[in-house]
Amino acid sequence: MVQKLDILQETPSQTAGPYVHIGLMPSYTGNGQIFAQEVGVSPIEEGAEGEIIEIVGSVFDGTGWALRDALIESWQPDAKGRFAGQEGADPKVSGLCRFAADATSGEFTLRTIKPGAVRNRAGVMQAPHISLWIVSRGINIGLSTRIYFDDEDNSADPLLGRIEQSPRVETLIAKTEAPGRYRFNIRLQGTDETVFLDL
Repeated sequence: MVQKLDILQETPSQTAGPYVHIGLMPSYTGNGQIFAQEVGVSPIEEGAEGEIIEIVGSVFDGTGWALRDALIESWQPDAKGRFAGQEGADPKVSGLCRFAADATSGEFTLRTIKPGAVRNRAGVMQAPHISLWIVSRGINIGLSTRIYFDDEDNSADPLLGRIEQSPRVETLIAKTEAPGRYRFNIRLQGTDETVFLDL
């Protein structure tokens, strides 16, 4: 007998736990090299056009503790603002990277090229940015956010302009630490909570 659909209930959400690394980054978990090359090891190949940059940071919980099991995916265009697959895009830039926080310090590092400005679907120019998706133990649904840069003109970016509490825009801005090096910390709650996007 077929069960009526109106009596089925949604099951509870489950946290990512430590298992997300096993499936997405098996070599990180010490399971050896399962694939010839894991997906998203680097967003760029040798010879990619543009300025090579490094973004470092940590994902902090509400108590200020750096999460040492955070896993992050990033997506970005090339230095000219073109995504992989678009006409004229740099073939050395896939734009996808998958990286994890250090299991001891909780700090992550993303080495990439600085992205160019890109048009959104409405044709409006967006300031250079990198999109992020964050998962970790205790996070039921992956969180989406963006990294903008403090040495770019972000004043006309349509997404940043929609943030009502304007001081919170700063939570999306990576700060220059040295030439080609930025710091971007992600705070899950509390003071200076990062702006997350409902995507």
